[in-house]
Amino acid sequence: MAAKHDLSHQDDMKSWTLVFDLDGTLVDTAPDLAGSTNYVLSTLGLDPVAEGDIRPFVGHGALAMVEGAAAAQGRKMTQQELYDVFDVFLAHYIANIAANSVPYDGVIAALDRFASRGATLAVCTNKIEAHARALLDALDMTRYFSAITGRDSLGAFKPDPRHLTGTIALAGGQNDRAIMVGDSETDIKTARAACVPVVAVDFGYSVEPVATFAPDAVISHWRDLERAADQFIARRSSGPVL
Repeated sequence: MAAKHDLSHQDDMKSWTLVFDLDGTLVDTAPDLAGSTNYVLSTLGLDPVAEGDIRPFVGHGALAMVEGAAAAQGRKMTQQELYDVFDVFLAHYIANIAANSVPYDGVIAALDRFASRGATLAVCTNKIEAHARALLDALDMTRYFSAITGRDSLGAFKPDPRHLTGTIALAGGQNDRAIMVGDSETDIKTARAACVPVVAVDFGYSVEPVATFAPDAVISHWRDLERAADQFIARRSSGPVL
């Protein structure tokens, strides 16, 4: 007979909640965010910029992407100009939210595996909730998640720990049996403040190497996440994770 905490059990994750960031973690959204940035630049009479040049700004939101891309061409934008183009960016992005965005390699297989082991899955993103849901719907991923929260869902957003703890609660989970997965310093700070262990992916949108921010584990491919999660579960069975 297998031991109580044998990690080969199909049921060993039933009491655990895995909470994922969205952009740069579950889905590579940079192509469509770059497309919308370039659309805005075209309305300003500026040249398009390469997706790679926009990626460092993705984690900071639409205004930062437009401002950074314009500045690279010597165009300094006022705050009012940025606010004026925000609606233009947003309308274009919503209309093209999944034109070229795709789940990272191994994401779907990993979600299927976690679901088969009984884990509860959730999304905690600083995207507007409706936009997050629209993206996940378009990619046929919404079905995996018991809760999806955005910056406007709970009255607090990352790095405020209430965004994460509120997401865990909405999913029916407990903070002491939860794991955060993200790609940025913001995700790591959020998890730390909530006393939840955090796994960082190193292929997302962090400008600095994500290991710099001292997450509990770093992975380079989604195939490695299950092993990292199992280690947290094993440690939790013998004492506190943090």
